[in-house]
Amino acid sequence: MRKKYRIKKNEEFQHIFKTGRSFANRQLVIYYTYAPKQTHFRVGISVGKKIGNAVTRNKIKRYIRESLLNLENEIIPNVNLIIVARQPTKHLGYYEIRKSLLHLLRKQKLLK
Repeated sequence: MRKKYRIKKNEEFQHIFKTGRSFANRQLVIYYTYAPKQTHFRVGISVGKKIGNAVTRNKIKRYIRESLLNLENEIIPNVNLIIVARQPTKHLGYYEIRKSLLHLLRKQKLLK
């Protein structure tokens, strides 16, 4: 996933947390807002320190990024997403995280 499609600034995170809608399952929480002029979706990923050490947190972030990269053409383009990992994700592999992410995106109709 290209860096220009990532949300990095704290102000952007806070704006999406405050104004966006959220939904969740046991593994992930997704906050989202619509950005009409955007040509591609943007993503911020948050994995807290309670989930594990740096190696575990980075592995979860890689799995989420790879899942989004594979779903790139299916996600609607004018949306900003923040994905927050919950405690059970530290025991999941790539396919389980991808399945959980797909479930949430379908649930909120964020797929084409």
